[in-house]
Amino acid sequence: MAQDYFRALRDVALVINSSLEPRDVLHKITEQTAATMGCKASTIRLLDSTGRFLLPSAAYGLSDSYLRKGPVEIKRSGMDGEVLAGKTIHLKDAAADGRFQYPASAKAEGLVSVLSAPLMVDGKAIGLIRVYSAVEREFTPDEETFMEAVAAVSALAIENARLHEALRNNYELMAKHAYSVYED
Repeated sequence: MAQDYFRALRDVALVINSSLEPRDVLHKITEQTAATMGCKASTIRLLDSTGRFLLPSAAYGLSDSYLRKGPVEIKRSGMDGEVLAGKTIHLKDAAADGRFQYPASAKAEGLVSVLSAPLMVDGKAIGLIRVYSAVEREFTPDEETFMEAVAAVSALAIENARLHEALRNNYELMAKHAYSVYED
């Protein structure tokens, strides 16, 4: 079983290295993670600039109506607050756990057990990755370790993509400025 997680982690790392397009990479990560863990769905949510909301950045296996259920506000979602504090959290039954912000939506979507891990950069959370099971289940220590490893490499990929975008924007500004100097 552990060998399967090593292979899957290698596959996630290969996906991350395959593109500088964050949307494509994040979608493939959610798909690979859900498949490896035998889960119905997976999401990656990133903190907005205010640090008050988690924005959907990638999803696999969820309906559009579930994804549009409403904003994930950290102060209203006890589980997300714990995850963003650096903890990997397992909810055996999300619809019955008061820490889950949208229990009725989870039940309607057929989501039962949830496992969430923080995306950390320099000791600070930038978001989270989550898998959703359609049946009640306990996640094993190996599954939790796998999720934490996927979260770590995903956070690194997200940060690299952000740095790449900033570098590209700086280059374009410098090029535009240099061009305007030559025009004068």
